[in-house]
Amino acid sequence: MSDSSTTPDGLVIVDKPSGFTSHDVVAKMRGIARTRRVGHAGTLDPMATGVLVLGVERATKLLGHLALTEKEYLGTIRLGQDTVTDDAEGEITSSADASKITRAMIDAGIAKLSGDIMQVPSKVSAIKIDGKRSYARARKGEDFEIPARPVTVSAFTVYDVRDAVAEDGTPVLDLVVSVVCSSGTYIRALARDLGAGLGVGGHLTALRRTRVGPYKLDAAKTLDKLQEELTVMPVAEAAGRAFPRWDVDDKRGRLLLNGVRIDMPEEYAGVGAVAVFGPDGRFLVLAEESRGKAKSLAVFA
Repeated sequence: MSDSSTTPDGLVIVDKPSGFTSHDVVAKMRGIARTRRVGHAGTLDPMATGVLVLGVERATKLLGHLALTEKEYLGTIRLGQDTVTDDAEGEITSSADASKITRAMIDAGIAKLSGDIMQVPSKVSAIKIDGKRSYARARKGEDFEIPARPVTVSAFTVYDVRDAVAEDGTPVLDLVVSVVCSSGTYIRALARDLGAGLGVGGHLTALRRTRVGPYKLDAAKTLDKLQEELTVMPVAEAAGRAFPRWDVDDKRGRLLLNGVRIDMPEEYAGVGAVAVFGPDGRFLVLAEESRGKAKSLAVFA
């Protein structure tokens, strides 16, 4: 590992290229940043592009909390074909003429998939079922069920509906959509379920993540650009942007750094992680309220 004078310490917002796994991007960043301490918040499928948040050095301690924030996507859903993976990476398992599907039918289908819903993730997802990755079981041809999970789709918007013809000659519809959703929501599962509800099948053909929490695409850099110049958001700035801020005096700051639970203002009750800053503006700890007290989640000072 390189010494601290050359190793950056903070978040890197990457515009992930298609064909790379999230782990591929982490491996590349380890070379660019010259440190093993790199991790990512929230996986992106190899087909997908867009915002992938990486943590370098101490910022890796922020990632588990950042992964839980809201996300936003732009994508294309093809109605008229199912695939084994619910996206364009997998082989087609069924085709149906989608040309009679109207905009009103699409809007009604989307309404059913909006708000607080129960979603069954794709079988080729990274979810663990009985200790084994779902995609590993699917590749072995195992028969298994994934339980539905609660997710929130706060916005599901159709921008365009295009008539198209699939390679096998099936008339299909391509929908350009945007989705704002909670962590753990699978966009390809939304595509699958929309198609199933309309009786013609559906899958995702393109996906671009445009936001993770407060971090948007306009702040993201390609790996090539980062190779030329590594742009790092300092840990304190990253925490201040992503979490509610609580400023404390020296005494309270020292107590929190030593793991002592102190009284926490009511305004932070139930909000999750809070970034705690000392009087000099130094980022001290991530903390959360527990029974009226501040409980340290990770120490940064």
